[in-house]
Amino acid sequence: MPLLGQAAMLLSFDVLPEAVAEHDDWHTHEHLPERLAIPGFIRGSRWVALQGQPRYLVVYEVAALATLASEAYLQRLNNPTPWTSKIMRSYRDMSRGFCAVTASFGWGLGHVALMLRFRPQPTAEAPLRHGLVGELLPQLPARAGIGSVHLFEGALAPQMTNEQRLRGADAGVVWAILVTGYSPDALAQLSQAELSADRLAEMGAVDVQGASYRLDYALSHDELAI
Repeated sequence: MPLLGQAAMLLSFDVLPEAVAEHDDWHTHEHLPERLAIPGFIRGSRWVALQGQPRYLVVYEVAALATLASEAYLQRLNNPTPWTSKIMRSYRDMSRGFCAVTASFGWGLGHVALMLRFRPQPTAEAPLRHGLVGELLPQLPARAGIGSVHLFEGALAPQMTNEQRLRGADAGVVWAILVTGYSPDALAQLSQAELSADRLAEMGAVDVQGASYRLDYALSHDELAI
């Protein structure tokens, strides 16, 4: 299993153009180290859009869903640093999902990614899950250019915190697919074929939104102890 935990937090968002440089400085040197110091946070990665929106994708791999409701995590969210308080006011259109890892295939973390967010039709949840986990997704990591693929399902509603109040209410994540690899062309082909909005709709998905990303920065909990 290439992911380092049983759950994940998925964030997609934009920041004001004039705040991009400072955001990346803050996110690299303060925010990611702060988050990865929380017990249960294993790895965090920041991605920047190659095609599509929003600009940023951030993935936190965590030990369990309980990590995202822990006192240690909520303590940080309710006591943002001065720099965090400043940067949060530049955030726009945040989607934030506390997700269970339904299935994970392949190995490793590629430097390019395809992120698809969607929700199942009311009567199609079970067949959609079966079609993805039992048929479509397991075959993808063996293809040239692709390394790993993961299916997430939103499983826990985030609490309102002081940090979230600074940027406004967040949208949620219902289901999501993340594919990582080493070839942007391979991911682009996937997004136009097996993982196109039309193909996912045939399987029972609605409101499909997708974008491709490049890895910008990643940090693991273990690195902080070195």
